[in-house]
Amino acid sequence: MNLLTLCGIVKTMAEGQASPADEPVRQRSLRTHNLGLVLRLVAASPQPVSRADVAAATGLTKATVSTLVDELLAGSLLVEVEPAPRAGAGRPAVGLRLAAQGPAGLGLEINVDYLAACVVDLTGAIRLHEIRRADQRGRPPDAVLDDIAGLAADAVEAATAEGLLVAGTALAVPGLVANGVVRLAPNLDWRDVDVLTALLSRSPLAALALTVDTVTVDNEANLAALGELHAWAEADPAAARASFLYISGEIGVGAGIVLGGRLFRGARGFGGELGHVTIRPDGPHCRCGARGCLEAYANQEALLRDADVATDDLASDAALTRLAALAGAGAHPARMALEAAGSALGVAAADVVNLLDVDTVVLGGIYAPLAPWLAEPVLREISDRVMTAAWAPVTVRPSVLGPSATVVGAAGSVVRAIRDAPTTWLEGPARVG
Repeated sequence: MNLLTLCGIVKTMAEGQASPADEPVRQRSLRTHNLGLVLRLVAASPQPVSRADVAAATGLTKATVSTLVDELLAGSLLVEVEPAPRAGAGRPAVGLRLAAQGPAGLGLEINVDYLAACVVDLTGAIRLHEIRRADQRGRPPDAVLDDIAGLAADAVEAATAEGLLVAGTALAVPGLVANGVVRLAPNLDWRDVDVLTALLSRSPLAALALTVDTVTVDNEANLAALGELHAWAEADPAAARASFLYISGEIGVGAGIVLGGRLFRGARGFGGELGHVTIRPDGPHCRCGARGCLEAYANQEALLRDADVATDDLASDAALTRLAALAGAGAHPARMALEAAGSALGVAAADVVNLLDVDTVVLGGIYAPLAPWLAEPVLREISDRVMTAAWAPVTVRPSVLGPSATVVGAAGSVVRAIRDAPTTWLEGPARVG
């Protein structure tokens, strides 16, 4: 690895991708900080780096780097690999990479018409992804949580068979979440459900000795937006400071707002409810109790209904595949339904752009594969309604993670937490219990 390139990686991390000041510190948090610094540096490098490279890029002594690396190796966070060919004299140095075997993140998702699980290893690779489709509306929360725990059990078993150890889990739900409690999920008819406590008491999570520090519950669009952000950053480190509006389309419609590389949650953590922005004050009733919400015009059920796609004999994914096929063939009802939904999405997105000045709108969830027909009306409304559009254009693009962004983002949030603070893993119950 070119030293100049590696130093550039350190500079990028310090400017906002990782912690506020990714430089060696000599204080009480020395070990914790520098373990994270070394691990993130290796993670950010596109090719293996040596101990000497790390020392030169960070300013840490070679002896300190060697001690930190040995601890990360012992904790199954790093692995040694064959050295790259080296020009000039001297013996090639052993390379370091993130470990593909060891700690992994478990992502879980409860949505209105499916449950999903995903396992992501420390390198970010997806090792398992499973979806079980069934309508969750009208079911007691305990029954749904029993089912997601069963799906989690299968995922943990599969991960264990591959030599992975689940280090934590993140559960995504389509509703308002505060401190692990789902305050309101209108499409599930859930109110004040303590999901975090319920998860911790259910196998296999109880058997994994996970705690409130390693199990999180969050809004599905927030986790999808974070997954999208970090997928961009993996391809281009400068994207770690991106600002965008992520629109999640399912039976509900939500949004994740990212400003300068950080998720914007609002003062009380409930930001991003784009699906309940009013499109027409005298419009149809929404499940939230208001009238004329975006969700009533652009959600999955509205799209399929307006496109004349019968759903009685089709699973939702098959129905959406049929909608895309009809649109691709030029079927008038399908094209008109997508035009109307895209227009409604654009009206709502334009309000966000006017308020927050984001430069990108990401179409996620079911909108990602339908982006060829949705993007144009979304962009048209933004161009017509955003004051700065003439000299500060907005990009509309599909999610790079596609419909799986939420559950992949959930699993990825676990491994990113380990990358940022490896001592949480090295000193956690899975390591010292």
